[in-house]
Amino acid sequence: MSLAQQLQTRSGNKCELCTSTNHLSIYEVPPTSNPNADNSILVCNICLNQIEKREQLDASHWKALTETMWSEFTPVQVAAWRMLSRLRNEGWAADSLDILYLDDETLEWAKKTGDHEQDGTVEFHQDSNGTRLYEGDTVVLVKTLDVKGSTLSAKLGTVVKNIRLVHDNTEQIEGKVEGQTIVILTKYLRKG
Repeated sequence: MSLAQQLQTRSGNKCELCTSTNHLSIYEVPPTSNPNADNSILVCNICLNQIEKREQLDASHWKALTETMWSEFTPVQVAAWRMLSRLRNEGWAADSLDILYLDDETLEWAKKTGDHEQDGTVEFHQDSNGTRLYEGDTVVLVKTLDVKGSTLSAKLGTVVKNIRLVHDNTEQIEGKVEGQTIVILTKYLRKG
């Protein structure tokens, strides 16, 4: 039986965190090296995007954790503990964390990623108007910029196509202006 079949059978073909039946996929609960039923869970796209911090946490979506955290399966317990920890500013999540017991080995696994030390907010690249930016977007400069270490001056209204996000700094993107790759602060551009 494949891993997908094992997880579908185990979960009743539902997301093991929120019980949704829509768009399910396998999530390997990190850190993992060899995916199997002991370190993977079946999750919906909404859960997956919020777990992997591609979308902001929607606390109301996670209220099902008050029930699913009691799963007998360790990877479900670990994922539930991590999400409850990220949502700990919500009263119901803090209460659930207080009563959720994990044995020492499971708790050690749950703490390995450091997710429990962060709050639920996720920082995204946003333009000067607060619009979210994505890899490959086209942007327009809202200010004339002198490029440090160069004679290049990027003029107001310059269109920069196919941008790249600077992954460790949400206030910067990279783009080509007059054939030269430069770093641009997101506060000086708007989505085109």
